[in-house]
Amino acid sequence: MRRTKIIATLGPATDEPGVLEKLIAAGVDVFRLNYSHQTHNHHEKRMKEIRRLSLEYKHAVAVIADLQGPKIRIENFKGGKIQLKEGGNFKINTKLSSDSGDESQVGISYKQLANDLKVNDRLLIDDGRIVLGVLSIDNYIIDCEVITGGELTNSKGINLQGGGLSADALTNKDIEDMKHAAKIEVDFVAISFPRDAKDIKKARKMMKDCNCNAQIIAKIERADALNHIEEIIKESDVIMIARGDLGVEVGDAALPPIQKSLIKKARDMDRAVITATQMMESMIENKIPTRAEVFDVANAVIDGTDAVMLSGETSIGHYPDEAVKSMSRICEVAEKQRSVRESDHRINQRFETISEAVAMSSMYSANHIGAKAICSLTETGGTCLWMSRISSGIPIYAFTRHTATRRRVALYRGVYPMKFDITHTDPLEANKQMIDQLIEQNVVVEGDFVIITKGDLRGKRGATNNMKIIQVGQALEHTL
Repeated sequence: MRRTKIIATLGPATDEPGVLEKLIAAGVDVFRLNYSHQTHNHHEKRMKEIRRLSLEYKHAVAVIADLQGPKIRIENFKGGKIQLKEGGNFKINTKLSSDSGDESQVGISYKQLANDLKVNDRLLIDDGRIVLGVLSIDNYIIDCEVITGGELTNSKGINLQGGGLSADALTNKDIEDMKHAAKIEVDFVAISFPRDAKDIKKARKMMKDCNCNAQIIAKIERADALNHIEEIIKESDVIMIARGDLGVEVGDAALPPIQKSLIKKARDMDRAVITATQMMESMIENKIPTRAEVFDVANAVIDGTDAVMLSGETSIGHYPDEAVKSMSRICEVAEKQRSVRESDHRINQRFETISEAVAMSSMYSANHIGAKAICSLTETGGTCLWMSRISSGIPIYAFTRHTATRRRVALYRGVYPMKFDITHTDPLEANKQMIDQLIEQNVVVEGDFVIITKGDLRGKRGATNNMKIIQVGQALEHTL
């Protein structure tokens, strides 16, 4: 059973009849709605179809609303494109009208750009394919030397090497998109380009004002964010390593160790982590991934990422379900490595709550007794998140009455949602019913050990205070 979760981005390719169904069958756990593209109506239709299929297949699937954020882009050219020659001059004019660009200059969506720059800064356009060196800044005109030339087309993204652009993380568009995300009841909202914890706190307040109950994903894609990473992780529910813009700002060579460090730091701080961008990009056009892509996905899994994400591979690719199947296969093989199943997580740290202590104790016991499964009766999924921070090959089943919780835990590594209403179940029967469900699904057989966690107070948040070790086939009538 695959523990690492797969996120698939929706787009024109997934709107084809039957594709969403194929993606769920192939193993997608979470869908991503990219609010940088298409309309609210498009996203709403996709959400309705996801929820319909989720009910039909009795498979809890989470949904992420990914906000565009302050994506800084050049404006447009009169002829749609130009050719920049190395050593030539090119100007960025913050007051130039949006469609007036030519071989000598172009406008910019971010009108404060000149204020954030200094001479000798390097500007990276189109994911670093075009490099400009800043020669001088005169009010609203940035005079540059073309260091790396090539073809430049409309609306390409622009980054400052090393970071330092001061654009706000949340735009007016983001706020409107957030309201829509609340309306369609997404499970996660991804905040693009946060610089520090203040941006996440601001986003959380805005979400509260919008009556949005989703969890927050902080997308780490600015070099500046790395200077405040612990505070960002603490204020977020999940982080996403968005390797596109981040790689442009820090440089490709610096990206692998940063990724490893971010995965470890998120897990150490009991947060979920997503690894994203260009994981299997060749599969937009091809049926099989490159060897380098196989290694990339496997390394993220071995390092402990909760989820791996497909972007263009599913949104515009020719083989979206094949991309999911390939990614799933790679994850399953990588998870068989011994290092992936062993953990020293928080071995020398104090636990802050009873629920956390029970979660950690359960995983330690499960790993050492050879348990086949863990059953967690949960209201919020918090106990399951703590459990999932421990490297293990043992599946964690989140038994909960809340649909929102079942979707949320679908993102957590090694956690599988199960519908179960403890408030309408006799406590004496609850253990038996959970074990029976696992037997029906061929998870356990007679003689297997199962660990159960729950609270004495049924239906109360944060009340997990009880752990039991049960051997399948034992009399359970008197086991609370």
